[in-house]
Amino acid sequence: MRLNLPIRLRLTLLYCLVLGLSFVAFFYICDLGFRRSIETTVNEASRSNLEIVRRLLGNAAPGGEQHVQKELKELSELWANGALLEVSDTKGAWLFQSPQFRDAVPPLAPATAERMLFATTNLQALQYRVAAETVEAGGERHEVRVAVPTEPFDQALDSFRLIEKEALPVLVLLAALLGYWLSGKSLQPVNRIMQTAEQIGAQNLSLRLEVPPANDELRRLTETLNAMLGRIEDSFRKVTQFTADASHDLRTPVTVIRSAAEIALRRPRQAEEYREALRRILETSEQTTGLLENLLELARSDAGVVELEMRPVDLNQHVRQAQEQGAALAAGKSLSITLQAPESPTWVRADEVAIHRLLLILIDNAVKYTPAGGNCEIALWRNERQAHIAVKDNGIGIAEEDLGAIFERFRRADRARSRKTSGAGLGLAIARWITETHGGTIRAESVLGSGSVFHVSFPISQES
Repeated sequence: MRLNLPIRLRLTLLYCLVLGLSFVAFFYICDLGFRRSIETTVNEASRSNLEIVRRLLGNAAPGGEQHVQKELKELSELWANGALLEVSDTKGAWLFQSPQFRDAVPPLAPATAERMLFATTNLQALQYRVAAETVEAGGERHEVRVAVPTEPFDQALDSFRLIEKEALPVLVLLAALLGYWLSGKSLQPVNRIMQTAEQIGAQNLSLRLEVPPANDELRRLTETLNAMLGRIEDSFRKVTQFTADASHDLRTPVTVIRSAAEIALRRPRQAEEYREALRRILETSEQTTGLLENLLELARSDAGVVELEMRPVDLNQHVRQAQEQGAALAAGKSLSITLQAPESPTWVRADEVAIHRLLLILIDNAVKYTPAGGNCEIALWRNERQAHIAVKDNGIGIAEEDLGAIFERFRRADRARSRKTSGAGLGLAIARWITETHGGTIRAESVLGSGSVFHVSFPISQES
């Protein structure tokens, strides 16, 4: 079962665990080094003692066995550190033996001439480090053993281990307190981020998180969150503006319908007057239906629920069909709509309905803003990678400062264009969505008073 502990506590526990393991490893290494140091020190003392005995035997051997025994006894009495000594001759007879050697546990192995032997044994309940070596002196071979007590060193080692056991819990506790304090200091910027985030709401989306001065992960996190808040604020602003604009554009036709009905019902009228009122109501209802359909289409595109049936489509065929329908739209204004397109098919991977709607939006836009007697040109061409469509008119044009916003929802160009034509300003927004959904690009060029050109490009499809 996983415990849902606060981050500060988890960091503290992790810090204590890592530091505790580090202390254990450190104490183990110190203990190992201490033991090796003791062993080296004791062995060196044994070697030194053996060297003294070797020189003594070499000097005393010419004086005879009794002289050797006397010298060995005096040497043993001079060793004030508790060192022990035993020396035997070639026949195994003891020239000198400290009493403690008689009860060696375990029994000591005989030395060899090739190398010095070391062993740890108990002599009368005390632990000694014994060095054994075969020494030649006066033409005879002597087996020599020298023992150095390890009790003082063992006591020092035990004292060190006791300090380790007592110090480890204290150090871990101090580490826990220090870790808890450090984790709190480290999490202070996070707490400030949380406090600021709790204050951010729909009414103050412009509020931003304080960016820490250090160039670390928290700074990058804060900058990322601030960038996210900026996108949320921009999206919220667009949604708010979209809602306000939609409400405004829907309120106008509803008001027209209600006014026409109220006026028609205020007093008895002739049949022709009723038909005129109904005609106005029907015309306004059709406009409202178109607006609602556009709003629904954009809402579906935002939600990502629009399913397009992508398959190879011949743009040449769709451009020609759109020209014919555009000619019908332009008939009332005596506009001419011409087409330049290759005879061979131009294949792109697209949804037929969406592509046809895109073309009609561009052609309808050109018809709306071109005065009577003008002309509209449609051109289609391709290269190795892309198919290009251009819809050009010689209408009233678009001001340069408005070009960057004409593809936004409910955004129309200057007031003169708005007064002269009907519409909610959603057509070009839908055109951009269709184009981008198909992996294409759309842009506009215009000179105020001279007309506009809309350019659309799609990737060429290798399928047909």
